[in-house]
Amino acid sequence: MTTTTQLADLFTGVEQSAALIDVTCSREKVWPVLEAFEDVIPQAIIAFRVATNARHEGEFDCRFTIPRTVDPYERAREHGFVTPTGRPAESLLGDIRSRCPIDSYGIDFGIVGGFRKIWVYFPGGHRQSLAELRDLPSMPPSLAENFAFFADRGLADKVDVVAIDYRSNTVNLYFTNFPDHLRRPAEVLAMHRATGMPDPSEQMLRFCEKSFGFYVTLNWDSPKIERIAFSVKTHDPLALPARLGPKIEHFLDSVAYGGDDPKMVYAAMTSSGEEYYKLQSYYRFQARSRLDLMPSIDHGADAA
Repeated sequence: MTTTTQLADLFTGVEQSAALIDVTCSREKVWPVLEAFEDVIPQAIIAFRVATNARHEGEFDCRFTIPRTVDPYERAREHGFVTPTGRPAESLLGDIRSRCPIDSYGIDFGIVGGFRKIWVYFPGGHRQSLAELRDLPSMPPSLAENFAFFADRGLADKVDVVAIDYRSNTVNLYFTNFPDHLRRPAEVLAMHRATGMPDPSEQMLRFCEKSFGFYVTLNWDSPKIERIAFSVKTHDPLALPARLGPKIEHFLDSVAYGGDDPKMVYAAMTSSGEEYYKLQSYYRFQARSRLDLMPSIDHGADAA
C-alpha cells in the first residue's frame, strides 16, 4: 500500500468518524497536516478524541505518534501550522530536547481548529524529574509555584509525558502509574481543594478510583494549576461512572475502527469548576507500545 493510499484511507477514517458526532471534515484543514507528516504516518499509533464540554463542541481531534528523529515543531513551523510570535511555548520543546532524553513525540490537531499540540514522551523506565523541567528557561513559572503540591504527593520524579498546546498556550504534565493512595476519594478531593478548584462530583470521585494516572495543566499567565484530569484505560467505557453523553455513546457504538482496542477516558476539572469527560479511541493501536503498558481496569485488582 502506498503512502498516498494510506493518507487517503486515514482521511476517510477521520471523515467517517467525525460524522458520527456531527462534525464535518474539511479536506483543506486535514489533508495538509497528513501530508506534512506522511513519512511517519505508516508506522504511527493513531487515535481520535472527542469531549463532552462546550469548548470542544463541534470539534473532532486526531493525534498520532512521531519518532524522535523528527522535530515536530520545526515540521509544523515549516508548513505554516504554527507561526512564531516570541511566546515561551515556542521555545519549550527545544529546551526539553536539549536537556531531557526523549523516546518519541506525538501531535494533535482538530479537524476544525487545526494544529494544536505536541506531545513529548520520555523513555519508559526513565521518568523525568520536576526539578529538571522546572528549571527549563521557557517552562511556565507556575510549575515552580506549585512544586510542593507535586513533591508532597511523591510525584517529584514521575513525569512521563509533557504536552505543549500552542493554541491555548498551556502545558500538560502527565503522571502515570502514580501512588495508589492518590486514587482514593479523600486524596482526589484534597488535591482539588489544594489547587482552589471546586469539589469533584461523587461520580468523578468513583471514576478516579479506577485511574492509572492523571495530568495537570499549567499556563504562563497564572500561578495556579488550571486543570486536573484523571485517566482510565478500558475496553468498555460505557461501564464507567462517567457522563459521556448521547453523542459519545453513539460514537462508541458506531465507530468502525479499533473495536477490540482499549479506550482512554479522561475526567477533567477546570479552575472554573467545569467537570467534563474526554474519550480517546484508536484508529490504529500497537500492542507492546508504551500505551499498552498502562494498566487497564479490565484486568487485575482494579477491575472490580
